[in-house]
Amino acid sequence: MSTLTAAPARPAPRLRTPRHRSVARPRRSALLTVLTTVVLVYSLVPLAWLLINATKTQEDLFSSFGLWFGDSFSLWDNVVTTLTYDDGVFVRWFGNTVLYVVVGAGGATFLAILGGYALAKFDFPGKRGVFAVVIGAVAVPGTALAVPTFLMFSQLGLTNTPWAVIIPSLISPFGLYLMWTFAAEAVPGELLEAARIDGAGEFRTFFRVSLPLLAPGIVTVLLFTMVATWNNYFLPLIMLRDSSWYPLTLGLNAWNAQAATAGGEAIFNLVITGSLLTILPLVAAFLLLQRYWQSGLAAGSVKE
Repeated sequence: MSTLTAAPARPAPRLRTPRHRSVARPRRSALLTVLTTVVLVYSLVPLAWLLINATKTQEDLFSSFGLWFGDSFSLWDNVVTTLTYDDGVFVRWFGNTVLYVVVGAGGATFLAILGGYALAKFDFPGKRGVFAVVIGAVAVPGTALAVPTFLMFSQLGLTNTPWAVIIPSLISPFGLYLMWTFAAEAVPGELLEAARIDGAGEFRTFFRVSLPLLAPGIVTVLLFTMVATWNNYFLPLIMLRDSSWYPLTLGLNAWNAQAATAGGEAIFNLVITGSLLTILPLVAAFLLLQRYWQSGLAAGSVKE
């Protein structure tokens, strides 16, 4: 009768303990730290000066140190006076600027999205020529085109109207180039092919698939065009004569010129407070839109 012999027990496998690898710490550069600090101070000191002096009365502006507060805190009084001075013309200038930004910068962003996406994802004759034109337009400064634009709009009878500021703002060669390069990498071709195989048309593919992936590029272009339109000075200067259509840049310059005249020093605090109110919307826009300013939104969009 055969006997069954038990197989020899195998030794338990050893658990390999992970080796502790030393993580290289980033090198610190004292020179780079100093340069960064200098740039930071250079950027923040004018903002600090503007905020501090907006809290001063007219007398404290000329009797106290610029980077320190005055005897009284008059920020709210200066804001109210700025908004109500000359029948509230500052509010009118603010509304004009918002109009130019919403229609001009918003339209420029929309056109840049459509044009950049089409140039990145479709092939057509003359594409290289379009690329050369866009690069050449980016290299041409806007001030060089201001006078020819004025002559053309003068022949059309559009000067001294809001359209003289809005229509040129709709063209953003840099925004178009930025969306072109971003769409080429942010939208995978496989994702578009999958949507087309599922029966989605080009418009549905663009709005349902591509547009969410383009969000970081859209926000970037929107911020660039918004800042450029909000701070636009030279184009409205040569296009507009009626002060009721002035943007904030021209309006504050008119107040500053008035403050520089004899007896006009009484509104110098309004110029400073108005300048502070002018930059607040830009700061708020950057803070609200910065969470969209990130990459990697396409991660996980293609199922494995």
